[in-house]
Amino acid sequence: MILVFKHFFYRNYVGLSLWPFIFLKEGSLKKDEVLINHERIHLKQQQELLIVPFYILYISEWILRTILYLNSYRAYQNISFEREAYANENNMGYLSHRKTFGFLDYLTR
Repeated sequence: MILVFKHFFYRNYVGLSLWPFIFLKEGSLKKDEVLINHERIHLKQQQELLIVPFYILYISEWILRTILYLNSYRAYQNISFEREAYANENNMGYLSHRKTFGFLDYLTR
């Protein structure tokens, strides 16, 4: 389910997946197939990790990478979940052939 909630976002962020919802900053973004695919990849990641562990791993990886890079945005860009989503957001068929725990391939890249 896609919901629009413009006051939920920080800076340039325009989409967020919180199982089972996709939140968007603006209604017009519902037509952005690449963004929606990116967020659906996150929903799949959340589902396969049974939701709560996904958030624990996501935040843990962000904290670790923030310490490593001394830059929170660079840390965000290098979270394995984000790497997988960004690398495949233009592939509209990705979820139909994505292997389980596909984000692990992006953990050390």
